[in-house]
Amino acid sequence: MSDQGNLRIAPLKGPLRLAGNILWVLFGGLFMAIGWAVAGILSFLTIIGIPWGIAAFRIASFSLWPFGREMVDRKQGTAMKTLSLVGNILWVVIGGWWIALGHLVSAVLLALTIVGIPFAWQHVKLAGISFTPLGKEIVPIG
Repeated sequence: MSDQGNLRIAPLKGPLRLAGNILWVLFGGLFMAIGWAVAGILSFLTIIGIPWGIAAFRIASFSLWPFGREMVDRKQGTAMKTLSLVGNILWVVIGGWWIALGHLVSAVLLALTIVGIPFAWQHVKLAGISFTPLGKEIVPIG
């Protein structure tokens, strides 16, 4: 009956999903995707940054067209989970918090309007992903 206090927003379906994604791109999703792509390019400048670059480009594609997909934890062994944890900590220290801050500011601005609430919710989810980009994968919803 109750969802243990978790807030669940019904996913968009069909033409509504397409419309949501188009509006998302027009009202800020493109800028966030470009931000993630820039983070990916900067990460690729060094050999050691390639894993973060790959994750940044994955999230850039997700932040460009988020409705109908979600980011979930990738199934990994203990060693890879440990490496992802260490990599995510480094990511937060180096620059992940800047991207998270951009998503949170966008979420607050969009939440000020009733129409912008679904977009604000996407930005909140992307802000969470900004702290842990490694060890994630994109999966379709429904």
